[in-house]
Amino acid sequence: MHTVLIISETQSYLLVALQEKLEETGNKVIYAHADPNEISKVTEGIDLLFLFFDAALTEKRQGLIYLKDKAIEDDIPIFVTGDAQEMEAINGIIPLQMIQKSFPRPINVSVAAQEIANYMRDFGKQNKRKILVVDDSGAMLRNVKGWLEAKYQVILANSGAMAIKYLATNRPDLVLLDYEMPVVDGKQVLEMIRSENEFADIPVIFLTSKGDKESVMQVMSLKPEGYLLKTMPPDQIKKTIDEFFLKRQYQNLEKNSGK
Repeated sequence: MHTVLIISETQSYLLVALQEKLEETGNKVIYAHADPNEISKVTEGIDLLFLFFDAALTEKRQGLIYLKDKAIEDDIPIFVTGDAQEMEAINGIIPLQMIQKSFPRPINVSVAAQEIANYMRDFGKQNKRKILVVDDSGAMLRNVKGWLEAKYQVILANSGAMAIKYLATNRPDLVLLDYEMPVVDGKQVLEMIRSENEFADIPVIFLTSKGDKESVMQVMSLKPEGYLLKTMPPDQIKKTIDEFFLKRQYQNLEKNSGK
């Protein structure tokens, strides 16, 4: 059973109908307002967050920021419903790449409940290896997630600062790190990871758009696990990551066997 947290400021007929449909598909549903104090009491063990927007919810900026941070920290997928104006209003608070699916209002609750059930079946956390992807390009984040999420649990961060915040409370199995980012670049993020004992052994593979010899040497001088060119075909990127985890698995087996 998965647990869905619905956030709304009003209990409308459609919200109640959505809750009933979600429960029919085997989910536990919790309802809360966008109040940080209220949310903090119910977010433990949440598998999916559903934001049921109306004019009142768009005004709850503090609560929405708290939800965004909680979703990042605990890797909680976000689904939303609302009209075009409400969707535009939240884009400045919750990055578009964090929203798995948006449903226009008036919402078809049967379709929404089924899509949520399908998502949890196909992309639920289960025991997948966790990959943190850090890139300031929303398009690149969405592409990488689309390529990898069938096999891996993919967490997205659109800045070095967001990545550092995530790493403060979470430990991914791999970090795919954009080398060229504004403000806090990939080099700074890697230095932060290597400077902390509990993070130092987290493997990092750089993402870079520059494949010339000088740029590659500059990237590899920082001693990451490797690098991937953003221009590589998706299948080659997936293959490289699969091979990386397979190699790590063999290394762990040898280490545990005392070889």
